[in-house]
Amino acid sequence: MKIILRLLVTAALVLLIANFLKGVHVASFGTAVIVAVVLGLLNLFIKPILVVLTLPVTVITLGLFLLVINAIMIVLCTKIVGGFAVDSFLTALIFSIILSLSQSITYKILGDDK
Repeated sequence: MKIILRLLVTAALVLLIANFLKGVHVASFGTAVIVAVVLGLLNLFIKPILVVLTLPVTVITLGLFLLVINAIMIVLCTKIVGGFAVDSFLTALIFSIILSLSQSITYKILGDDK
């Protein structure tokens, strides 16, 4: 039940952020749910591999390179999910930062934080 709540919250946040951030386009709430699922799967399977491969760069940048990896996850998601588009890498970076922060705040409010 907790995972469904997290997916729905993420989908709602994706749709909300897309309405306010120029350069992010989401066709519908159904598309936002698919984006939430795909992002979850990418973060589960692909992100750890990228983190390990880029560990030296991440250490040198004091962890800031993880923001770039998050943006890469968003760009990969746009390639997989039809109806979801991000105009540029910078927009993906800003979108990923806003999404991460809003997820943290929302989960804290709902009492569902890790």
